[in-house]
Amino acid sequence: MTEITNPGEKKMVLVSGRAHPELAEQIATELGNEVLPTSAYTFANGETYVRFEHSVRGADAFVIQSHPAPINEWLMEQLIMIDSLKRASARSITVVSPFYPYARQDKKHKGREPISARLISDLYKTAGADRLMSVDLHTAQIQGFFDGPVDHLMAIPLLAQHVKESVEDVSNVTVVSPDTGRVRVAEQWADLLGGAPLAFVHKTRDINVPNKAVSKTVVGDIKGRTCVLIDDMIDTGGTISGAVQVLKDHGAKDVIIAATHPVFSGPAVERLSNSGAREVIVTNTLPVPEEHQFENLTVLSIAPLIARAIKEVFDEGSVTSLFNGRSN
Repeated sequence: MTEITNPGEKKMVLVSGRAHPELAEQIATELGNEVLPTSAYTFANGETYVRFEHSVRGADAFVIQSHPAPINEWLMEQLIMIDSLKRASARSITVVSPFYPYARQDKKHKGREPISARLISDLYKTAGADRLMSVDLHTAQIQGFFDGPVDHLMAIPLLAQHVKESVEDVSNVTVVSPDTGRVRVAEQWADLLGGAPLAFVHKTRDINVPNKAVSKTVVGDIKGRTCVLIDDMIDTGGTISGAVQVLKDHGAKDVIIAATHPVFSGPAVERLSNSGAREVIVTNTLPVPEEHQFENLTVLSIAPLIARAIKEVFDEGSVTSLFNGRSN
């Protein structure tokens, strides 16, 4: 039986959707557990079927699902898994969505627009979820959309540690935010890199055109320095690649791109591999298939962080302890 038990008869069950089974297996290995055997398939008309092969009655269930394209298919599969667990009498259900779906639709830019990120939280709750766990939400306010506990995990320490190990002179590093909206995140990066100075790229965006922003100039002194250009996700790669060129034009010695979520839509791989960045560092919150990999790409596993958070939740410990007491 694929479960963890303790003297109090608590039972942990890990279930995984089909979007990114490799990550679920890594998490299970970190926990010394296994992923529950599941029958899941798609009917000819696109409907999803899910059935768990063992009992989940009285278990603390963790539903692991990443959300690459086609995002709606994997979201629906996760909702069906939650419903199945609820109807099978699981004691508690925690949604583990490393990449929160629809996170960029967190507010209204124009009239008659939806707030889809809030809708996703409502769907999770209606399906039967008790708790939500995600990594590097696009905006912190999404934590307030879900009616229940939310564990907002941070990949910044993992990414920053890799940068520290790969850069010869950390004292010559400048942390660069791709826009003013992520300066607070850049400050966290700066602290982890020993008080590195900050800069940001000024860019303009047309709210009527998705996935398009134009990087224009740099605020901050970066001449002769190694710039770590940070963001939460890379989608089509246009903005981040343009920012690399702006930094180079303003005298940056080297540019390292660091982002948590490798969405990698459309021309992203070509743009990133030809951007001039020395290294592109991401995590595996989303799968990176072989055709999306390139020479200067580094993919770090987020599984140890998620596994530690799951263990803390299961043991009724403190998830905040994972961040050295920093509130998340």
